Parts: sequence; structure tokens; C-alpha cells
Amino acid sequence: MKRHVTEGLHRDAVGLDQKLPAEVAALLVEGQIAAAVAVRAALPQIVSGATAMAASIGAGARLHYIAAGSSGLMAAADAQELGGTFSIPSEQLRIHMAGGLPTGVEMPGGTEDDTEGLALALADLGPCDTVIAVSASGTTPYTVAAAEIARARGAAVVGIANNGDTPLLNLAHHAILLPTPPEVLSGSTRMGAGTAQKIALNMLSTLMALELGHVYDGMMVNLRADNIKLRARAAGIVAQAAHVDPQVAEAALDAAQGAVKPATLIAAGGISPAEAQDLLEQTNGNLRVALARLR
Repeated sequence: MKRHVTEGLHRDAVGLDQKLPAEVAALLVEGQIAAAVAVRAALPQIVSGATAMAASIGAGARLHYIAAGSSGLMAAADAQELGGTFSIPSEQLRIHMAGGLPTGVEMPGGTEDDTEGLALALADLGPCDTVIAVSASGTTPYTVAAAEIARARGAAVVGIANNGDTPLLNLAHHAILLPTPPEVLSGSTRMGAGTAQKIALNMLSTLMALELGHVYDGMMVNLRADNIKLRARAAGIVAQAAHVDPQVAEAALDAAQGAVKPATLIAAGGISPAEAQDLLEQTNGNLRVALARLR
């Protein structure tokens, strides 16, 4: 049986238990840095995967995040941020984690081999949807079976794995290989492999948001301002994007009921909320294009 790189022994890990804590700490941080660098190898595939995700959201279809164990936690974390960060509607997002999302400190391991019930769990998976399937090994039965179902349904599959030539990557339309080196703690893929997965997932969703017009000059112009911190951030974004003082930005944000894009247009052009919304509809929600039409 082929031995996965993620199960290999790190070249500097021999005698790890005899090293000083400071030496081990240095190895651990270098392992994280190496994992982050490994993501560079997959940039073209990350870009194409993000385009598929944007197409699904733009068409009113869904994103399905699918994984088990630590990979499942990484996938779930990204999915759960999309509402607050970019106002992606919850009905367009699904999280499928082997055994379900943990509610306590125990995370069952045997569930990653359980593929029963997957077809039912993916009952609403359609041909316009995109599946983001994550597995460090690239062989996790739960994740691979989900990718097979997605392929059969005509959905786009974005596969993320840390080992090459594996079933998950072979099934994926957008195969994202993150070639992380062996872990300092052999096989503990919550470490380097997990770090690389988190980076790739964050890149996918951010690039998707860019394509959907939810980013302007590095600002989250489609955020959901549902707490004091985010309300202040939203006001700052409106002030900067519209080139107005904070008081004008706050008033525009009130008029737009907290929505950043229309508030920016209201502040920049002195138009009504209805006019701002109409302008955004004409420009497919692209704030830069909408602002240009004000001038």
C-alpha cells in the first residue's frame, strides 16, 4: 500500500521526545511555515475553484462543504464565516461533516468511514452546486463518496488534499494539491496539513467574494453589520469608499438599514436608498461600477 507523505516521519523528528521544549517549538513553527508555503503550488487550481464557487452562488445555487475530522473543522469554519463576512445567504450554504458538527470536546473518528446516509444528506445537491471536499489523506471514505455523488449529479467538485494521486483529487474538477511535508508529529494533520487547508479555504472564499463584487479596495463591502464592532467597521468602510466624514457615513448607513454598498452610494452621490438599490441591481452588485456611474 502506498505510504502517504502526511504519514511520514519528519526528518528532524528523530529523538523529538529528548529535545528541549525550545527546540521542539522551533521545529513546530518551521513546520507551520513550510505548510503555508506549500499552498503556492496550487494557486491556479484555487483560482479556478473559486470561479466555480462564485458561479454557483451567482446562480442562486449552493456550496456544500464536505469533510471529516480536523479537515471538517477547517471546512466548517470557512463556511460559517461566509454569512457575516460577505452576506452569503444561509440557504445557499451546507456543511456536511462526518458524524455531524461536534457539540462537545469529543470528535468521533470512526464516522469518517461511514458513508451510509450520504445520499440522503446530499438530497438537495444539484448540477449548479459546487462541492468543496477536504481530506488530508485524499482517501477519506466519507469525503470520497460525497465527491462521487457530486460527480454523478453534475455538480462541480473542488477537492483539497495534502497527498497527490489520491481518489479525491482524481475525482475533482478543481484538484487542489497542498504538498505539505511530513508533520513534526507524524500523522497529526491538524497541524501543517490543517494550516494549509485553512489558507486554501480562506483563499477560495475570498476570491469567490471578489468575483461576486463583495470586495472593494480590500474592504468587505457586503458584510453583515450585526454587532457594535461590525457596525463601526461598516461605517468606516462607507466613509473611506465614499470619501465622506464619519457623520455622513453613519447617516447613510442608517438610511440603508446597515447595508454597506447602498450606504456608500447614498453617501457618495446624495441619492435615495431606492436609487442606490436600483443602481446596484443594474451593475450586478458591483460597487466600483456603481460608483463610476454616479460621476
